[in-house]
Amino acid sequence: MKQTRLPDKPDAKSPAGADIRFIMDGPTGNMIHSTVPVGQTNRATRHKTVHEFWHVLAGRGQIWRADDASQAVVDLEAGVSIDIPAGTAFQYRNTGESVLQFICISMPPWPGDEEAAFVEGPWEATVG
Repeated sequence: MKQTRLPDKPDAKSPAGADIRFIMDGPTGNMIHSTVPVGQTNRATRHKTVHEFWHVLAGRGQIWRADDASQAVVDLEAGVSIDIPAGTAFQYRNTGESVLQFICISMPPWPGDEEAAFVEGPWEATVG
């Protein structure tokens, strides 16, 4: 059995541009805490093999998701949960006046940054 505590400072940056803190990992998946600063729009990406579940803790934002059948923009705010199936293109941004914070669970475990392929999204990214 494991127990962790949320780190005070980010452990890394996601390929899209969010600050991430590693929370928990195991053989079937892992969990991170993500933050997106005010005004930031992250890079649009598509994951090759990983399916993600997100749960928004605080802040406001939007996420665009697109697959072969449809696309949609969803408002992100505390209490909203979304999924990102493997192969789905997505891009997200902070549209609020405070840090956007969410928990992300990846299944299977995140294999490394080569998992994410950059794609065209609806918004201009504001991260390098």
